[in-house]
Amino acid sequence: MEELAGIIVLGIFAQWLAWRVRVPAILPLIVIGLLVGPLSTLFTADGSKLISPIFTVAGDTGEGRGLFPGESLFYFVSLAIGIILFEGGLTLQFREVKETQRSILRLISIGSLITFIGAGLAAHFIMNLGWSVSFLFAGLIIVTGPTVIAPILQNIPLNRNVSTVLKWEGILIDPLGALVAVLVFEFISSTDHGLGFTGEAVRTFVQIIIYGGTLGFLAGYGLFHIIKRELVPHYLLNVFILAFVLFVFVASDQLAHESGLLAVVVMGLVLANKDVPRIKEILSFKESISVLLISILFILLAANMNMAELRLLTEDWRPLALFGVVILVLRPLGVFASTARGNLSFNEKLFISWVGPRGIVAAGIASLFGLKLAADGVPGAEYITPLVFMIVLGTVLINATTARFVARLLGVIQDTSSGVLILGANDFAITIGEYLKGEGREVFLVDSNAKNIRRAQEKGLRAIVANIYNSDLSEEYDLLDVGYMLALTGSDDVNAYAITRYEDIFGERGAYRLITAEEMKAEEAPSDAEHIFSRTDDFINMSEAHREAGIVHERKLFSQREYLDLLLEMSRESYSVPLFIKAPDGTLQVLSAHPEEIDVDAGGYRLVYLGVELPGATEPKKVTEVRGER
Repeated sequence: MEELAGIIVLGIFAQWLAWRVRVPAILPLIVIGLLVGPLSTLFTADGSKLISPIFTVAGDTGEGRGLFPGESLFYFVSLAIGIILFEGGLTLQFREVKETQRSILRLISIGSLITFIGAGLAAHFIMNLGWSVSFLFAGLIIVTGPTVIAPILQNIPLNRNVSTVLKWEGILIDPLGALVAVLVFEFISSTDHGLGFTGEAVRTFVQIIIYGGTLGFLAGYGLFHIIKRELVPHYLLNVFILAFVLFVFVASDQLAHESGLLAVVVMGLVLANKDVPRIKEILSFKESISVLLISILFILLAANMNMAELRLLTEDWRPLALFGVVILVLRPLGVFASTARGNLSFNEKLFISWVGPRGIVAAGIASLFGLKLAADGVPGAEYITPLVFMIVLGTVLINATTARFVARLLGVIQDTSSGVLILGANDFAITIGEYLKGEGREVFLVDSNAKNIRRAQEKGLRAIVANIYNSDLSEEYDLLDVGYMLALTGSDDVNAYAITRYEDIFGERGAYRLITAEEMKAEEAPSDAEHIFSRTDDFINMSEAHREAGIVHERKLFSQREYLDLLLEMSRESYSVPLFIKAPDGTLQVLSAHPEEIDVDAGGYRLVYLGVELPGATEPKKVTEVRGER
């Protein structure tokens, strides 16, 4: 009982520590696992591990210690990896693959192929491993997951080219890389752990692909219709899906041995590309389960290693040479070959070559396959887990400690973030978002109402369904380039909360909220006047102006007096709302609580406003009118 409770406590502590010091969670998880596992034998009185994942009997008494008797650890790891891979499959949408740059698609195809072939050859000739084990190792280390890339992107303001490539590589290669590793392992299993193309081996491999792929596809569609038709009550939905994933995993394995992992990945892909109701809730639950499983899993797997496996890495020069080839040769070769015809500069390619940390999927599947092959007596299988753990820990440590220095050295850090986050996807917020997009800004809208988000997406805007009270927007990859935040919801509490929670993350260049009705009537400006979007217009005024004329106009200004007179005129009627001052160079300044402090006398300035056209206004911006359901 103490060991099981200790693993859960230590796992969640490791997750908290990773969040606190902003490093990938896999780093403290594996380190803690090694400390309570093989390294603890160096200081315990009887030379035993503090946590023993596998139950062992001591002496003739029949007594022993450990958590999982027999093959129970193998079964737990299999099911846990299945759930984690299903959650990974849920994140891969084919439309996102189509929207990514050509260099990203080449990186996850050509780059991965170079790494796969090169690492397989290196493992065979440097470590003298058999071809099957060598290419299984190669298949495992092509994965650079989002969980290890995210802390780097969140802590270093990389320019958009670099952050986009690293972000999408991590997202896309996670489930795809897992799928490659599963297929390689299943091919090895079907050929009796060799690479011979016997008729029986090919039939077994094809059988695994057909059963796993077909069952995963059918299960994905079946689950989609179950959710869509609300055949399961809301309070049971998440745990029902969890049970369904486990059922499909086991059923597929019964039909074709080792096909369960493929089935759950395919099932996740199917759901990810269907319009599944409440998909955000499902993803949130699966992420929570994955965090718990990952926390338990990696402490268990690291603790299950022994000193002999660690000595393989410390007493032999060959693992270090293999690490050098993978990091210093294959990664740059893959990046430069993949981006040869892209729009990345030499320094950008060099930085992407340097940052390629391996993640949770690689380590987890490596341990699972290592356990399986070692149990089957495959020569060299004992090297798989320690070698992959070495690659994971080495790349995470190097990238976490040197990425900022290398980014500054190569000049790939952006000076400022120019993206705009708009909280609230109501009618006037969508129209403002369209205007900002037309001005060359990256615009993101967040709303808890899925219908509002769909309307925003129909207008070509990037939009996310999220409740800011329950969701952590800082973990959203799409928002890494945001420097401005506009809280434009109809709730004063939500707007105020957004400023408090996310100002430091998304508002480095400005965080603004709508003024409340009470603040608008007060004679004095609010205490946080620097955060007010408009001193004279609240949510109701904005909505009325948009209802009268959902168009954004620009009015050329010729003097400070004219500017102030226009603001006074607009404050007396409710159908025109001032938004921004547009400078001659195209930059925009929000008209906050003290608009009179903006000097427009230099000439060339424009007043940007929403609603009814004022006399003398210039041609309105071409923004499609948005009308919500009334």
